[in-house]
Amino acid sequence: MITQSALLEKVPRGLFIGGEWVAGSAGTFPVVDPATGETLVEIADASPEDGIRALDAAVAAQEEWAATAPRRRSDILRRAFDLLMERADEIALLMTLEMGKPLAEARGEITYGGEFLRWFSEEAVRISGRFGSNPEGTGRMIVSQRPVGPCFFITPWNFPLAMATRKIAPALAAGCTVVVKPAELTPLTTLAFVGLLVEAGLPAGVVNVVTTTHSGALSAPIIADPRLRKLSFTGSTPVGKKLIAQAAEGVLRVSMELGGNAPFVVFDDADLDKAVDGAMLAKFRNIGQACTAANRFIVHASVAEEFARRVTERVAAMRVGRGTEDGVQIGPLIDRKAVEGAEALVSDAVARGARLLTGGEAVEGPGTFFAPTVLTDVVPGSDILREEIFGPVLAIATFGDEEEAVRLANDTEYGLVSYVFTEDLARGMRMIDRLETGMMGLNAGVVSNAAAPFGGVKQSGVGREGGLEGIHEFLSTKYTLIPA
Repeated sequence: MITQSALLEKVPRGLFIGGEWVAGSAGTFPVVDPATGETLVEIADASPEDGIRALDAAVAAQEEWAATAPRRRSDILRRAFDLLMERADEIALLMTLEMGKPLAEARGEITYGGEFLRWFSEEAVRISGRFGSNPEGTGRMIVSQRPVGPCFFITPWNFPLAMATRKIAPALAAGCTVVVKPAELTPLTTLAFVGLLVEAGLPAGVVNVVTTTHSGALSAPIIADPRLRKLSFTGSTPVGKKLIAQAAEGVLRVSMELGGNAPFVVFDDADLDKAVDGAMLAKFRNIGQACTAANRFIVHASVAEEFARRVTERVAAMRVGRGTEDGVQIGPLIDRKAVEGAEALVSDAVARGARLLTGGEAVEGPGTFFAPTVLTDVVPGSDILREEIFGPVLAIATFGDEEEAVRLANDTEYGLVSYVFTEDLARGMRMIDRLETGMMGLNAGVVSNAAAPFGGVKQSGVGREGGLEGIHEFLSTKYTLIPA
């Protein structure tokens, strides 16, 4: 495997605008390894003017890219997928260095993120319309699909490859050009991925990347520019609301994948072996730093003690350390603020009467580590039941009957994903109908798949990414009438 120093020497450090790597007008900024607190590299810091230059490049390339044959767009995406698989070990290591997740999970993200390239390479050649007579017989109707136009993507730090491919792949498949602003904390993976797109034959200006420490200042003029036609954001609900308000001025198409507060419901008839396995995946994947992470474990009172015992046994045995080390299951949280947030939620829950079964505190030493934690007997009103944890903390509350389980699960402004464990198929079908979420895992702890529509309801966002639905977020429908 390539060494860390050799890998970092290969990573692009500039902005990518119009097919060229260029310096940022605002200087540079450091990208830090959260496991050590040390700077990995310094990269270009974009100004608002750089952002508009990137949009200029996307606008200039839009007409030609939209007219590019679907098969050519498909082939470029497929070549990018193949290159990503060839470089999987390198990019996984880069992701672990800048984000902290264990190498095994980083490799898993390469597989997951790569599937969006392969899936949408196949969808690019299947964009269709329809033709037929109008009901009166006085004309012919043509319904066609056209690219929306230049897009602006704001991606999060927690899945730096998959959140880029999940947005970029369908946009390119549909014939849209893009400007991407990766998260300040984890931009290196996206920069490396764009290098693969260039190697795969992507024309200049189709994808542009601006890294910055001035996110709001850079984004605002891009969103306000009348040439932009689509905004897609993954991140917190408060920020998403502000972006939607900005996008409203230009009546932009928006896709928003926002916060979550996922319920994980365990009924009294659940297979507890399955439920515990599912809990470990749903809670601790990505160190709990996922919008799909189970946030509230709502467990039937009759099995809560046994469920808590089993998960605590598993959680207490988890190995904490730098993600590059063998056998590590829990890497660092992204920064000190994340550690302080987890500490505050645990302290509030315990002060209100919850029992701490394991963990519950920051790990001493360099880096931003928090011990994997289990709380039980969490009482209503606790902050941990209302706020997104974004850390390795499993909090258990109890319920008595199905009606109470549904009420507790739906008692949130969020509605991204839910998890339900029951051996009663009829009950499972009722939960599909009654739980107010855009996605659900029935006896499953992971739901994400490139072939499935990812997205939520209520304040968890609008639009869908992935699946058959994903490419339509980047297409507009045009109707033409031809008189008979």
